[in-house]
Amino acid sequence: MLRLVYALVAGLMLTGPATAVPLGEDGLHKPDWFVETFRDLREDLADANDQGKRLLLIFEQRGCIYCTRMHEEVYVDPEIERLLSEDFYVIQMNLFGNLEVTDFDGTVMEERDMARHWGVVFTPTMIFAPEVAPESGGLRDSAVMVMPGAFERGSTRLMLEFVLEKGYEGEEHFQKYVARRLEEIRAAQ
Repeated sequence: MLRLVYALVAGLMLTGPATAVPLGEDGLHKPDWFVETFRDLREDLADANDQGKRLLLIFEQRGCIYCTRMHEEVYVDPEIERLLSEDFYVIQMNLFGNLEVTDFDGTVMEERDMARHWGVVFTPTMIFAPEVAPESGGLRDSAVMVMPGAFERGSTRLMLEFVLEKGYEGEEHFQKYVARRLEEIRAAQ
């Protein structure tokens, strides 16, 4: 009987959190704030702008433990989830996917080739698009911020806020922004 109880407890522990984000057929997490599009960046940027949101691409891959960590521990933070759903137009990209993507300059490649073209080699990677499509060139040269890797809630939230505040247009480096904001948060407590 005791073995049965241990087996049930172990089984429950392996199932993960009750609020786990569902996985799609491609093995990638599918929160409801991801937007399905035809992956034409000019159209996606126009749609994001029409909704008053910032275009954000997130590269992930099947089996990525860091992507899972972000979905289960970081993106579920109420403030981060609010920012992602209300202020960003988020498109998921598969690092090894074969869906066609059209860059700002009209270049068409499959996700995996576009990832290489844009220099994405790690998952997750967040690429924040400019508010206005570039007259020439693609996302690689026009992205306002790139966040490669898994970060804690604080850094992720501050990155989202930095982009919304257009901090990249000023002289303050993101790391200085983080230090200043953390000091402001401590002082307010």
